[in-house]
Amino acid sequence: MLVTSQQAYRAVASRDIRFDGCFVTGVRSTGIYCRPSCPARTPKSGNVEFFATAAAAQQAGYRACRRCLPDAVPGSPEWNLRADLAGRAMRLVTDGLVEREGVPGLAARLGYSTRQLTRVLTEELGAGPLALARAHRAHTARLLIATTELNFTDIAYAAGFTSLRQFNETVREVFATNPTELRARTTRRRSPEGLPAGTLRLRLPMRLPFDAPGTLGFRLGPAVEGMEWTTGNGYGRTLRLPHGHGVAELTSRTDHLAVTLRLTELRDLGSAVARLRRLFDLDCDPVAVDEVLGSDPALAGTVARTPGVRLPGSADGTETAVRALLDEAGPDESGFDGAGPTGDGHTGLSRLVTELGERVPALDGTSEVVLFPTAEALAEGAERVLPGSGGGASAIRGLATALTSGALRVDEGRDGAELREELRGAGLGERAADHVSTRVLGEPDSFPLPDRALRRGAGLLGLPDGGALLDHARQWSPWRSYAAVHLWRAARSARHATNHEHHTESTTREPT
Repeated sequence: MLVTSQQAYRAVASRDIRFDGCFVTGVRSTGIYCRPSCPARTPKSGNVEFFATAAAAQQAGYRACRRCLPDAVPGSPEWNLRADLAGRAMRLVTDGLVEREGVPGLAARLGYSTRQLTRVLTEELGAGPLALARAHRAHTARLLIATTELNFTDIAYAAGFTSLRQFNETVREVFATNPTELRARTTRRRSPEGLPAGTLRLRLPMRLPFDAPGTLGFRLGPAVEGMEWTTGNGYGRTLRLPHGHGVAELTSRTDHLAVTLRLTELRDLGSAVARLRRLFDLDCDPVAVDEVLGSDPALAGTVARTPGVRLPGSADGTETAVRALLDEAGPDESGFDGAGPTGDGHTGLSRLVTELGERVPALDGTSEVVLFPTAEALAEGAERVLPGSGGGASAIRGLATALTSGALRVDEGRDGAELREELRGAGLGERAADHVSTRVLGEPDSFPLPDRALRRGAGLLGLPDGGALLDHARQWSPWRSYAAVHLWRAARSARHATNHEHHTESTTREPT
């Protein structure tokens, strides 16, 4: 865990909400496990034990607390901090890979035998892959029971259970109640609005503070028409999922993102939620990040002005790689600031999506939106859609061919060094490969020094350049990726201010 047992008990005694999701507390006298901020009376220190995962607590015979619902919290930031086997496995488990491909499929993705994987995860996390997947299914089931009117057969299917009997038994074992009673206790959490079939309203919790304008707004850059859109103070986009597709719209609330999600296959719910959480870095520990970065006088001002920044994530590895390739092929003005291509690169990206993407119904059921093209569609059509683009179209075709052949796999279960090497082999430069790895894997301590926008931002904040900047950045570890976000933001703000001044000057100048 990220904390020692002594630190964990202090967090429980103070009911510190910042640690919710980082670990769970098993109380021996009651046989239940709780989140750190549970409002129940603090148990004696000798009567508790701490677990890195809910699955480990369940394996030890504990049931989930009915009062604090320990599964309804942000995930642990540990899985991004840890680039080892356990961290990579947890990211794939939460994406639903065990339900789709079984433990052998998970082991194959990670390059281990099933026996090796089970041994390592049991030693590291207190539970093997089957138990981790079972805990994830229980969490998805509780979410659907509490927030929808779906019948229990549909919920069992959507959560990844093989039978209604297995669903009922798991709910009773984990929550010490049956699905009907669990729904009755959580009726207040459901929206009274009638929704079209396949459409859900969910809450995605996160730790505070949360930089909502930067995260939901311009952080993801110019919207790709048809695939992304703004919704007042929110953001919407399409999702390509393992069994179908989804359309999501997210709006920031006080302590969570409110999501309206439409799925063609309910069994994709777990994957959709996991990808949206990664896209907006909802499992970040912003207090820890801001404490480290804010202690540097050079960053203290920007951290104070924009607390709770998030590292832009990825909803689709193919999309992130293509965006990075197009950004790299264009003029190096904006840098890899999470925005994706601008200028000609953005135009090319929009054309690819419009011409090669699949059209699907929007949330309203009447209009249409567009999915990002598959690797197969890009391999076949990139050069037709982008004629005369120099090497850009052929580079996209080469990247897409590597993806379709299996020579390149871009997903959250990859080892960072191996992924970057494969990306470079598929035609991406060093900066683009680092950018994709950081976005897809959520690497918190990446610092892309060659990026020009980052160096401009550093100069604006009075930081040195070159190797001296790299030396200075060591004090920001393990949160250097978040420091890069602040530097990119400084560069972007200065660019926008300059553009505004030029526009004002040109509109007020007297004609000659």
